[in-house]
Amino acid sequence: MEQKPSNTALLVMDMQAGIVAMLPQAAVILSNTNKAIAKARDQKIPVIYVVVGFRQGGPEISLNNKSFAATKERLANVDMAEFMKVHEDLKPLTDEVVVIKRRVSAFSGSDLEVLLRAYGAQHLVLAGISTSGVVLSTLREAADKDYKLTVLEDCCADNEEEVHRVLTTKVFPRQADVVTVEDWLKQ
Repeated sequence: MEQKPSNTALLVMDMQAGIVAMLPQAAVILSNTNKAIAKARDQKIPVIYVVVGFRQGGPEISLNNKSFAATKERLANVDMAEFMKVHEDLKPLTDEVVVIKRRVSAFSGSDLEVLLRAYGAQHLVLAGISTSGVVLSTLREAADKDYKLTVLEDCCADNEEEVHRVLTTKVFPRQADVVTVEDWLKQ
């Protein structure tokens, strides 16, 4: 399936200020992601921002969920509206959608799939933090839903560089085209 603006959507995932701040290479990821967003906007490709968030106090967080249960106490007194804001450097335009998800995958606990159908999207371009979290989970679920996938490897990051490398060079290519933002800009 060829990439056409009419069937493509760019997903900018978990690029929240608090999450971006944990990355040593944050400035590079923000710069690269801005390039991808600029291309998408220029080509009329929908930019969909996906953020992780919960109601105040995190009632959706089950203690059975090892990943989220560990953060439930830390999130108890966090202003969720503030926590879910997209990083200021990547601020969505007023007509761009922000999807709130409740788990790791962009599809889990969100209305992302409804939006993608409304846009007619069949090809998803993925950017996000972390490579081993939202990018991996979203890629796997989207592949099972028969989306064509492109991962912008330098618009993704992980706290573990080796994990990022293994995923983008060995795991993701089985289900997605993995390219740099510069290569994607040329398409």
